[in-house]
Amino acid sequence: MKQLKLLTSLFLFFLVAPQALFAQDEGGGVFDGLQIHGNFDVYGQQYNKDSIIGAPIVPEKSGINAFTNLIATKGKFTAGVRIESYIPPVQGFDVRYGNQPIGVPFRYARFAQDGLEVTAGNFYEQFGNGLILRAYEERALGIDNAFDGVRVKYSPYKGVYLKALVGNQRYYWQKSDGIVRAFDSEFQLNELITKLESSPLRVSLGGSIVSKFQAGGNSSLKLPENVTGGAGRFQLNWKDFGLMGEYAYKANDPTKSNHYIYKEGQGIFMSATYSRKGFGVNISAKSIDNMEFRSDREAGLNDLFINYLPALSRQHTYNLAATLYPYATQPNGEVGIQGDLIYKIKRGSKMGGKYGTTIQVNVSLINALNRDYYTNADMDTANALLDQQVYLEADPGRKGYKTNLLNLGDSVYYRDFNIEIDRKFTKHFKLKATYAFQEYNIALIQNKVSPNVVANIAVLEGLHTIGKKHSIRWEAQTLFTDQDQGDWIFGLVEYGYSPHWIVTILNQYNYGNKVEDLRVNYPTAQVTYIQNALRMSIGYGRQRAGIFCVGGVCRNVPAANGLTVAITSSF
Repeated sequence: MKQLKLLTSLFLFFLVAPQALFAQDEGGGVFDGLQIHGNFDVYGQQYNKDSIIGAPIVPEKSGINAFTNLIATKGKFTAGVRIESYIPPVQGFDVRYGNQPIGVPFRYARFAQDGLEVTAGNFYEQFGNGLILRAYEERALGIDNAFDGVRVKYSPYKGVYLKALVGNQRYYWQKSDGIVRAFDSEFQLNELITKLESSPLRVSLGGSIVSKFQAGGNSSLKLPENVTGGAGRFQLNWKDFGLMGEYAYKANDPTKSNHYIYKEGQGIFMSATYSRKGFGVNISAKSIDNMEFRSDREAGLNDLFINYLPALSRQHTYNLAATLYPYATQPNGEVGIQGDLIYKIKRGSKMGGKYGTTIQVNVSLINALNRDYYTNADMDTANALLDQQVYLEADPGRKGYKTNLLNLGDSVYYRDFNIEIDRKFTKHFKLKATYAFQEYNIALIQNKVSPNVVANIAVLEGLHTIGKKHSIRWEAQTLFTDQDQGDWIFGLVEYGYSPHWIVTILNQYNYGNKVEDLRVNYPTAQVTYIQNALRMSIGYGRQRAGIFCVGGVCRNVPAANGLTVAITSSF
């Protein structure tokens, strides 16, 4: 805490130092070259009672999430702090952010010279695709698992890049008990070997080792205090082709989430691409088993993940497809494949029209990983037995089940087929049409007692430009399903007056709900002002309860009725 106060005091001193301190002789001042920059973000909601949509009663009547980053650089040195405030947190964000209304949870100092970089304090990091380690911030999800410790990066030779770190992870306003130690190496062979510098074949190899330490606690089980994992990766590029892959392994790590079984974890991720002018294709595949890796074995929700498991589902942007049935990665086990194809029909052709037409197709297929439980029980029964700790006789190693990464299960987690056609008809009019078919295991992902949801979604979006300053954009969306809440319709009209103003009016209506009282409209109106780096918006309306996801990581969003204000800027 003393170090934090000292670093913060020094930083603020730089900010408020009087101009007289800069006035030195002609040789230059002590503070010459000092640069200060940063950004800030304020997001607030005001809440009204609305029993029709199930909006919770909020005693404070409002919530505000705000932060400011301040960064100072001078030559080889950089220092920064982030001030955060939650008075109280916006609904849908973890209430533990409200344990402290304002504070400085992120601060660091960094030195870089001649291929060496040393960071003390807080930092984010990722090894490869993140299968074994990724510390990152996703503010919209309330995720921040930054490290607090020391990180060293060093490049002893051109093409050789080494990283080492040790630290604890952020746990809201505190730090996790677990200590994470990690090392990563990457070799860019075309940089390292002179003869390969001009080769069309580009080769990169990498490897990582990550270890966490956490005391055994009071469990009746003998829990491993040190858990180690490792990963290896490669990336090849040949002209228009690309191929990359990563395999990760984690030693047995009994946790609350996996019912304290002593089974190792594995994961593999592969991706192949081909692209040329007007055409591109990507195929990705992933299989993971028991790869939840946290710095605290008792943690749940999105807390204290050391690693990140890349999503194999399209990140939809249209409202109904993005917020009703988005897929959340299942770290304890899943097998998936995703394919993307994009093709641009040449402009001036009969099919392409005067300005050309772009077609994009995406397919995602995700299933359970097939498991052979030692008791030959189904998954629910096996989990219950594990909770009761009666597996010892049937499974002396307490591993729970047997499987391999290629053992595709029959249970469907997610299906998504979508096609998007984008065409510019005139200089002032552009149209985009999208169709998506989804199958969604709502019992697994949202814990709802229901068969898999099967949904058909259609979207039409138009953009009209009127002169140099005016534009009108509109969306019409519909979703058909016989499960869950039934059919939906969504409409949006947006007027833009360049370069400063955007006015948006939208509504979504659950007209197909089997419960007549739940056939509710969710209208919203919003005004946005943009001036250089400053963006301000104010809106009023209803917010539908649902799930918000980014990259396969999700948070629940409660229903709300009221005013929303957002301000962002950088300097």
